[in-house]
Amino acid sequence: FFLLQFRGLGWNLTHRAVLCCNKFRMPAVTGFSQRREARMRRDYLYRKSLEKNQSSREDKAKVRSALASGKTIPSELRASYDRLKSEVDAEDVKTEADRNHIDDEYGDAGHADPRAVITTSREPSSRLKQFAKEVKLLIPNSTRINRGNNRVDELVESCKSVSCSDLIILQETRGEPDGIVVCHLPLGPTAFFSISGAVLRHDIPGGSSPMSEAYPHVILNNFTSDLGKRCGNILKCLFPVPKPDAKRIVTFSNDGDFISFRHHMYSKTGKDKVSLHEVGPRFELRLFQIRLGTIDQKDADNEYVLRPYQNTANKKNVL
Repeated sequence: FFLLQFRGLGWNLTHRAVLCCNKFRMPAVTGFSQRREARMRRDYLYRKSLEKNQSSREDKAKVRSALASGKTIPSELRASYDRLKSEVDAEDVKTEADRNHIDDEYGDAGHADPRAVITTSREPSSRLKQFAKEVKLLIPNSTRINRGNNRVDELVESCKSVSCSDLIILQETRGEPDGIVVCHLPLGPTAFFSISGAVLRHDIPGGSSPMSEAYPHVILNNFTSDLGKRCGNILKCLFPVPKPDAKRIVTFSNDGDFISFRHHMYSKTGKDKVSLHEVGPRFELRLFQIRLGTIDQKDADNEYVLRPYQNTANKKNVL
């Protein structure tokens, strides 16, 4: 009798543990989602291949400018004027501007709030777990899941099946957070950053202010180059569009290719006076790779890679 009761209790505890684990487990990938992803990937590769045809876009731009200014059509375009004129007439405000694969990756940014999934490397330390919790509170609409024994490709497929916009993986070395991977879904890109000088909320001198759940305003400072704008676009698309009266501020400030992250709340103390209160956490980022594709695609092309000689070269900043 006691053996049966013990076995029944053990089954009950095991069953509850399985239910608790399945509570945070994402649904399995269906055949419909796989076909949908394959269709989106083919469409994305087709649009990317169209970028190679620069001459056609340049010819249409010349025809468009000639028609707008009332000038004569260039002699080299008179033979193909009818075809170019019909293509120009079929364009609208959205298709008139040149679009590339970068526009397609973040083409729906702002239409729907992003949904990020935050996880860590395997067997995380207590400090990395706490850092992941603070990052989860930092990014609205995000979900933190335990890594467990899940592979990277399983994480990506599960996030795609529930229409998550980004997958964020936090990494560490000897208990100190030292890396973050931001993978945009479902087409990419994947940005790899190194983390240095991470200070958690309870370690901020003087104490931190309470964490607000309002959508924050995102400040991108000194991202001037094309690569800098690309990096800033990856970071800002993690956050939804805030309300105008929100008093929460998230700052990414670039200084010599090192990105300083700060999180503040502000309050008005007078007519023209504003008081800032740091919420935390704070850390420094450095971009070392951007891969065209998701993190599970090992053969994807690299858009940018920080080479070893760039650490000591006397050259201009890339961001």
